Amino acid sequence: MQKVIQLQNVKKSYNLDNVIVNALNGISFEVNKGELVAIMGPSGSGKSTAMQIIGSLDLPTEGRVFIEDVDITKLSHSNIAQLRGKKVGFIFQTFNLIPSLTALENVTLPMLFQDLNKTKQKQKAKELLALVGLQDRMDHLPPELSGGQRQRVAIARALANDPEIILADEPTGNLDSKTGGEIINLLLELNKKGTTVLIVTHDQNIAKRAKRIITIRDGLIAK
Repeated sequence: MQKVIQLQNVKKSYNLDNVIVNALNGISFEVNKGELVAIMGPSGSGKSTAMQIIGSLDLPTEGRVFIEDVDITKLSHSNIAQLRGKKVGFIFQTFNLIPSLTALENVTLPMLFQDLNKTKQKQKAKELLALVGLQDRMDHLPPELSGGQRQRVAIARALANDPEIILADEPTGNLDSKTGGEIINLLLELNKKGTTVLIVTHDQNIAKRAKRIITIRDGLIAK
């Protein structure tokens, strides 16, 4: 199987008011193309830090991180941004939508840095919003949408550049159980179509639907 993600002895430390905090203490794992993997662990275990490093939002203090055989720890900031824009889509617990932009404009945003004219960008954004069931909410601002609708916009935005990897950090954390279930079903459908999906979650019911669970505790792989 093709490996799309590899972490090799990854460590991450932060200096907080001259106190060194070790978020990751040397974790190693691989994710194959098309897998659905849940990352679990208690609060402060390092699982969100691991997700940020996989998505190249942060770099490790030590160790190596490969996305499709490219060692991102060796890349320049601009090349990291290019790789992230093309290969990885992010879904966050807090949605991270721009409140002054419509749903359509939020989804179009990641495409501004890709080689696609504005007409095609808008058409693709419309198609993605229809895919997540929001064809009648395209011109609404995020404050005018429910939590579930905002998360659907965030998923459409994450798909804007046809990423091969979706990273979802507690994507149902701010949603009720019914709406959260709908979001997970949407991620499962994307996975069935071949997208590699990693989900950080506290929810055992969500984790059970993954093909594999990686548990992180105290910055180490517990199992």
